[in-house]
Amino acid sequence: MSDTAPPPAPPLPTVPPTSAGTPDSPRPGDDAEPLAKVGSRYIWLQVLGQFGVFVAFITPIAISLAIRVDQLAPGHQEYLGYVTGAGSAASMLTGVFVGVWSDRTRTRIGRRRPFMIGGLVIGVGSLVVMALAPSVVVLALGWVLAQLGWGLVLGSLQTSMADRLPEEQRGRVAGLTGFATQVAPVLGVGVSGALSGDNLLLFLVPGAVGVLLTVPFIVFVHEPDNRHVPRGERLTPRGLLAKVVFDPREHTDFAWNWLGRFLFYFGLTFNTTFTAFFFASRLGVGVEEVAPVIAGLSLFGILATTVGAIGGGFLSDRLRRRRAFVLGAGVVFAAGAVTMAFADGIVLLAVGSLLASVGIGTFSAVDQALLLDVLPRRGTEAMRFMSIISFATSIPQAVAPLLAPLILAVGASAAGEQNYLLLYVVAGICTVLGGLVVLRIRSVR
Repeated sequence: MSDTAPPPAPPLPTVPPTSAGTPDSPRPGDDAEPLAKVGSRYIWLQVLGQFGVFVAFITPIAISLAIRVDQLAPGHQEYLGYVTGAGSAASMLTGVFVGVWSDRTRTRIGRRRPFMIGGLVIGVGSLVVMALAPSVVVLALGWVLAQLGWGLVLGSLQTSMADRLPEEQRGRVAGLTGFATQVAPVLGVGVSGALSGDNLLLFLVPGAVGVLLTVPFIVFVHEPDNRHVPRGERLTPRGLLAKVVFDPREHTDFAWNWLGRFLFYFGLTFNTTFTAFFFASRLGVGVEEVAPVIAGLSLFGILATTVGAIGGGFLSDRLRRRRAFVLGAGVVFAAGAVTMAFADGIVLLAVGSLLASVGIGTFSAVDQALLLDVLPRRGTEAMRFMSIISFATSIPQAVAPLLAPLILAVGASAAGEQNYLLLYVVAGICTVLGGLVVLRIRSVR
């Protein structure tokens, strides 16, 4: 998830307003009913569900895809960027349409669970495709399916938080889920390090963990039968397309949150996409040999992520402040990225990794709570707007891997040594800018 100066941010999604827009009210989402506190069963099943999705979904990004690219096209590291970029682009193009579909779904088991079930089926199938892919093109197709399937499960889980969580619980629940989703890849990479000799197990074992931990949420967190609820206005093709964008003049704070997340994830994607190749270069080992090294370092990151995610989430609820924590997360992550950029051995790599883990943990928790605070139309179009905010993640994931090889090539040596220093410094610049942008939000402290 990189550049010399941060790339110009794309314009915020916008549609021509039908009337003059008004700024966000002190609390957006005024079409939603007041929300009662959720119980511990909901919280822990939500945490386990998101943990399982990330074990299945993020492990390929962390190590498995790099191993497969190295097997299928030795010496062509840039293909990894093309594979991950294709998956992110597919998710970006379909996400809002699926979100609108979910918001308008009326079934006996509610509007989120049918999509979680379908997403699991697609997600498991995608892992088989990637494991058995005979070429990079088929590998990319498998990753596209993974983005669609597992992304659908994760989106439904996160939208359930928008549907169910009152404001006073958002920071702590986001902290717990943020901690879970950052620790999950540690388990995934650790498992992958032991299974790197068997492609099928390399993908399917993390996938099995994902299924086992998300099914309990589907079974035990019940949604009411909503077949009697009106769908609202009938959608025309033009109206459906209009749902992809929003008017930032009407939802100003949501727009700033979108841009801040975009910048942070641009930096994060620069930093993480080529982790396996970066560590191999710095340590002088092969890509397949680096998995146990990354796993070992990642274990120390568990405590750092815990401090960032749970500490940041709980404190932001207690202090009723979000923006300062998001800015702090960007600064701490940048410090970690720059430390790794100048590392020439395992010690500085470890220090930088710990700092980055604190920043990622804090951002993942507090920015998620901030999003739920400013989410427009929570009662009727929650998944639509949750899908729109996902653009702030999927655009960087699609574009940053394509730009990263250009940055890596700046000043590259004749022996093929890539400019990882520049890549990681630019990553830090992006995350700091993301934190500064969030300070423009006015309805949340």
